[in-house]
Parts: sequence; structure tokens; C-alpha cells
Amino acid sequence: MYFEQLKNLRTDFDKTQQEIADILNCKREVYRRYEKGEREIPVWALIKLAQYYNVSIDYLLGLTSRKEKFPTE
Repeated sequence: MYFEQLKNLRTDFDKTQQEIADILNCKREVYRRYEKGEREIPVWALIKLAQYYNVSIDYLLGLTSRKEKFPTE
């Protein structure tokens, strides 16, 4: 599965794959494989990216087109 949202968000934020890999504390090649869907992205990485980009995990996974998180109490 190709996670187009990962690439789109990264480019919208003017970040390189290396910069996002640094945020996830992984190698650029590992992150590139997440973006291309060649490697399954771990839940902890999805959480970290959702927090960084301030979007829902559902958006990252392509389950919704809504970027906004649901409000929390």
C-alpha cells in the first residue's frame, strides 16, 4: 500500500525524507520505504507523524480525506 498522504504532508511542510527520518529516529531509506509502501509503518511511527503534522491517523492511512483530528477532552 502506498501512503500518498505521507509524501504529500512531507512536501507541504517543505521537509525532506531525511528530516522526517530524523524525527522518527530512523534511516532515510527506512522512511522512504514507509512512504512507498514497501515496508509496513509501525504504529508508534504513525502516532508520532500524526502528532507532528497535527492530523488523524485515519488520514495518514488514507481512511478519510479529513485532515483534522477529532476533538479530545
